[in-house]
Amino acid sequence: MSDRPPDAVVRSHIDTKRRLSLIWAIPLVTVLIGAWLAWKTLSERGPLITITFETAEGLQPTQSHVRHKDVDMGVVRKVSLTPDMKRVRVTVRMNREAEPLLTDKAQFWVVRPRFFAGSISGLQTLFSGSYIDLLPSASGGEEKRDFVGLENPPVLQSDVPGRTFLLKADRIGSLNLGSPIMFRDLEVGEVLGWDVGEMARSITIHAFVREPFDKYVHDNSRFWNASGVQLGIGADGVQVHLESLRAVVLGGIAFETPDDPRFTAETAQNHSFTLYHSRDAADSSTYKRNVPFVARFNVSVAGLAAGSPVTVRGLRIGQVTSVSLAYDRTLDNVVVPVRFTLEPERIALLNLPTGGDLDASMAGLVRRGMRVKLETANILTGQKQLSMDIYPDAPPAALAKDGDSYVLPVLGGGASDIATAAASLVNRLNDIPFESIGKNLDQTLAGVSTLVNDKQLGQSVADLRSTLTSTRALVEGLRQGVSTLTPRLPAMAANLETSVRNTNKLIASLDSTYGADSRFSRDVGRLMSQLSDAARSIRVLADLLSRHPEALIRGRTDQGVQ
Repeated sequence: MSDRPPDAVVRSHIDTKRRLSLIWAIPLVTVLIGAWLAWKTLSERGPLITITFETAEGLQPTQSHVRHKDVDMGVVRKVSLTPDMKRVRVTVRMNREAEPLLTDKAQFWVVRPRFFAGSISGLQTLFSGSYIDLLPSASGGEEKRDFVGLENPPVLQSDVPGRTFLLKADRIGSLNLGSPIMFRDLEVGEVLGWDVGEMARSITIHAFVREPFDKYVHDNSRFWNASGVQLGIGADGVQVHLESLRAVVLGGIAFETPDDPRFTAETAQNHSFTLYHSRDAADSSTYKRNVPFVARFNVSVAGLAAGSPVTVRGLRIGQVTSVSLAYDRTLDNVVVPVRFTLEPERIALLNLPTGGDLDASMAGLVRRGMRVKLETANILTGQKQLSMDIYPDAPPAALAKDGDSYVLPVLGGGASDIATAAASLVNRLNDIPFESIGKNLDQTLAGVSTLVNDKQLGQSVADLRSTLTSTRALVEGLRQGVSTLTPRLPAMAANLETSVRNTNKLIASLDSTYGADSRFSRDVGRLMSQLSDAARSIRVLADLLSRHPEALIRGRTDQGVQ
């Protein structure tokens, strides 16, 4: 039953006005967000570039990125081969902020684990994957979109202040990219690379020296190859010298600037220097004057080579420049011309003339006995050197010239003192009668063998062995007897001590009873005196009876002494 009154009327209202539903806000917002994202992507998208590499090792499209100082600069879009199928073309979409960096001086390389320039790099890519690193130029450049990537990262990967110098060398030796440059045992730079000269006759090495050490490079600075370990044997024993462990592995270069007031200005960028093969060669370069000589040897010069020292009184004054063979028509024999140069500036206060005066001066020195001879510089290695000195007793000789070189006479045919001593020793060994000594030794050994194999000697040894066995048994018996007697020794010692005390008492009693001051002693003395008188009387009686036996019957007939 309804509570509404019967006359109530229900009316409905229909609104004919249209209204927008809120459900349409969702696609509208989606469209707006999509448009904003598209605008943002297009606004931030940079140019499309291509980079060619030897291989695409570790690069993946849409995954590998381009970075600069660990900041994302782009992403790899495509990896394909070049039309000639020899290289790999990598297409990269760069960010807009990277567009100013894309110049003709920009460098790209793939970062992956590698050992380069003496260090291990790219280990983080074991987990994150390989990526392309970008090194822009600090001095700008022209816009570029096609690049050739580096197979190895550049030695200098940042804007390090400093200067690059050019070092001229005949050969590169053990130098590598990143080889250290040392100054007074400090690592002040590294090798950036090198250029091969015309027909490979020379090599130009690009050496970079960082600030503030580049200000110590002057026009008179000397550079030398300091690779590896240098060993020397001198008065202080074996000496080992190395610039650094890195220089041992990668090779290295060292330089030094002499204190010369004429050279105080810093050297400009890309100034050219000579790279010497050793420090000795660099030091020798400071001597400006060289006098050429040649010496002709007719004996072996094994151990002598270019660079061997030339000494006077044991001190270096020059070096050997070449050693060769030549045929001498005068001697009808093969000789060894050894060419060497002397640096007279090494001798203090020596003012050597020039021109014709030099010829006259050298001729006078040869007449006075100036000679050159071959000596052993190192007994262990067999290295040789030339020694010059004045020998007044040398055979007469005259100075000759071979072009611009002075021909110096050779002393002793070039034989070294060591070889002469060795020959003398061999001659003495030859004088020893080894054959006679061997025969005598054979006879001695034969006699020893006969003695050792003699049967009597064997029997004697057997008897000696038996005697030793018996002696051992006797010693063992004595040891057992002594071990049995040992417990009784204290009691025996006590009894012996008691006996000694009793004997001392007896001796004291005898001394008091029969001693020199006792009554017994005095009575005995008187008795002995009386016995002496009695004996004298009996002797007299015996003499009388022997002369007058009738005295026993008749008695004494005389009154005097008979």
